[in-house]
Amino acid sequence: MQLRPNQRLKLDDTDDKLFYAYPRFVTHVDEGFIQQLTDLYRDRLKPNTRIFDMMSSWMSHLPEEMQFDHVEGHGLNAEELARNPRLNHYFVQNLNENPQLPLPDENFDAVLNCVSVQYVQYPEAVFSEIYRILKPGGIAIISFSNRMFFEKAIQAWREASEAQRVELVKAYFASVPGFTTAEVIVHKSTLPNILQWLGAAGGDPFYAVIASRS
Repeated sequence: MQLRPNQRLKLDDTDDKLFYAYPRFVTHVDEGFIQQLTDLYRDRLKPNTRIFDMMSSWMSHLPEEMQFDHVEGHGLNAEELARNPRLNHYFVQNLNENPQLPLPDENFDAVLNCVSVQYVQYPEAVFSEIYRILKPGGIAIISFSNRMFFEKAIQAWREASEAQRVELVKAYFASVPGFTTAEVIVHKSTLPNILQWLGAAGGDPFYAVIASRS
């Protein structure tokens, strides 16, 4: 899979580091989404393992009762990452400028990406890096909803329906030989559209695309 050059474009093409220069100590999805994500992590992650939280923030939504050997964080705002109590270490890097991660091969049991995949301009390279740093059998969980910073999402994401976005992430995994066939989890909101637009609790749809290094 290769995105066309125009599909990688953002409405705001200024340096991403400028957009994320100031910390945002908010959650970008509702409590219902966060609970579903934490439950998914509880079900799929194993305690005392190594986790890489890619494009993270001041919260990782990991189950409070689960302890891990190491949680490595990554993002674009150091102040947000420093506030995250689950991170043992973190680094700041713009993956759209340099997708190569400063991490060893086969070093993590799980890679997590929460509500951020829509901003990746070179997903083929980023998902190759996810594969590289995962241990054999390691799992990658990419979760997202229908919210985004519209001006920073790539055109392929902005113009796609929610179902097409799921297919897009499946294609990102499929572009890297060695990932298992992606599993999809979908929980759509049952609230009327007007309540979803008003931001009512439980209004955010939940999507997760999951694959493992075979």
